[in-house]
Amino acid sequence: MQFTSQQKQLINLHYIHPVPFNRYYLLLEENPSLDDLESYSNAHWNHLFDLSKEKASRFSEQYKEISRFPLIELLENMNCIPIPSFHPDYPKELKQLCDPPAILYSMGNRKLLKKQPRVGIIGSRKATSYSKKALDFIVPPLVDHGIPIVSGLAAGADTLAHRAAIDYGGDTIGVLGHGFSHMYPKKNEKIAQEMAENHLLVTEYPPYFSPAKWTFPMRNRIISGLSNALVITESVERSGTMSTVEHALDHGKEIFAVPGAIDSPLSAGPNKLLDEGAKPLWSGFQIIDSLL
Repeated sequence: MQFTSQQKQLINLHYIHPVPFNRYYLLLEENPSLDDLESYSNAHWNHLFDLSKEKASRFSEQYKEISRFPLIELLENMNCIPIPSFHPDYPKELKQLCDPPAILYSMGNRKLLKKQPRVGIIGSRKATSYSKKALDFIVPPLVDHGIPIVSGLAAGADTLAHRAAIDYGGDTIGVLGHGFSHMYPKKNEKIAQEMAENHLLVTEYPPYFSPAKWTFPMRNRIISGLSNALVITESVERSGTMSTVEHALDHGKEIFAVPGAIDSPLSAGPNKLLDEGAKPLWSGFQIIDSLL
């Protein structure tokens, strides 16, 4: 993969300062080509990124070091391809976010980022067999029409969605809340490896970046951004699943919810969404009729 000088500089910067693209606006406004950054003083980095004096000093040294380091080559050696926001392969739909990823690190089949439409399927980490049954009705028609399934590779509904896409012979994209050198949950290492080889994993975090409570809510906006429509199988009323829905609603995405039993806490989320105007879903053909 070829990179311009500007793109290489952004990759270097992001590796040591992994923040969303909007946090780079001040720098890009004064220096769009990102030239001669090694000459910047500690005080200037402090001004651009609102760093403490100590962090600005450390940042300056780290940048000079990383600039002499064959970073892109090392990333590629671990099959990790960084896609800067300036690059033509960067998904245009993510640029519609108020805080798009500055870099999208990818592992696997990047051509899936060009396939349209894509459908996000999310739900509870404690999803029951009801989610699996629902996916048996929802996923096969999507696969037959070449529609990739997007989810977050979390336990529960996310894993079920990825597995259904794979088992039915389709494509799937996993959006991680951490770097590729980590895997959370650990039990998903096998399916993650399978997806890295035959499907696609993406993340806005460099490989060394560990999972944290705040990284998963941040990941949710990327799941929504990459999806033309969003499906919720099971979820409690207040959850990370519902935060993804909020992102999707903010960007005018169509929301589908699987109706559930009124005595099931995990159906409270989807049933509430139905009351608020989401489309009830019992077949993948309903999504196809809406998107195609």
